[in-house]
Amino acid sequence: MILILLPHADYDPSESSLPWQAARDAGFIAQFATPLGMPAYADSRLVSLGFGPLNALLMTPAADLERYHNMTRDSAFRSPLSYAAVDPDAFEGLLIPGGHARGMRSLLESEDVRRIILAFFKADKPVAAVCHGPLALARCIDPQSGRSVLYGRTVTALLAGPMELAAWLVTAPWLGRYYRTYPHSVEEEVKKALASPADFISGPWLPRRDSTEHPERGFVVRDGNLLTARWPGDCHRLANEWVTLLHQARQAQAQAQPANR
Repeated sequence: MILILLPHADYDPSESSLPWQAARDAGFIAQFATPLGMPAYADSRLVSLGFGPLNALLMTPAADLERYHNMTRDSAFRSPLSYAAVDPDAFEGLLIPGGHARGMRSLLESEDVRRIILAFFKADKPVAAVCHGPLALARCIDPQSGRSVLYGRTVTALLAGPMELAAWLVTAPWLGRYYRTYPHSVEEEVKKALASPADFISGPWLPRRDSTEHPERGFVVRDGNLLTARWPGDCHRLANEWVTLLHQARQAQAQAQPANR
């Protein structure tokens, strides 16, 4: 069973539902967790309100929205655990989607989320995070080392210039700080958690949105059992590689069991 962490609201519909759908199609059962154990819905601007003339650039594609609506009808989505109730030992993989509106802070600033993340890293179980999701990882400090669990890892996340700041500049006249979750960028904070800024892999500076037909347009970074991506346009590829990672981890676990007897 895999665990999908959601904030109380405002996450990205593609970043949550595409990996969820791919894992379910591959036979993995998903359990959701939210701050208080209540169903949590994606950023309404990405789902229905839109961005006017910028819809083609910023709005969630219709095919991805269909998967999101399928996810919201799932019984596990409608009956999530609370963060506090999560036992990490009960799960074989962890997914943390992103989003930029204020509701994401309920995930990014949660001590329970950091407890969950630390347990997955200590057990070397598969973890996937996209966009603002790697920020939750960056803020998880291993008490034994005093460093982030990302220290010594190679990762990617939402890029500052061509993604976060660009989207903020074109929408600020009517949306204000909608695209600025924090005064600093995701890329800036994640880099500070790494052993070297060079461990942050940006990928193509001008990203192309991937699709079911063209997942290769997406960009992901895999480091062992850690998989990270930058934005919704990477999530078809992220979903495919997430399933591969889950299968490989399950096979490794099965092979290790006879040796442990």
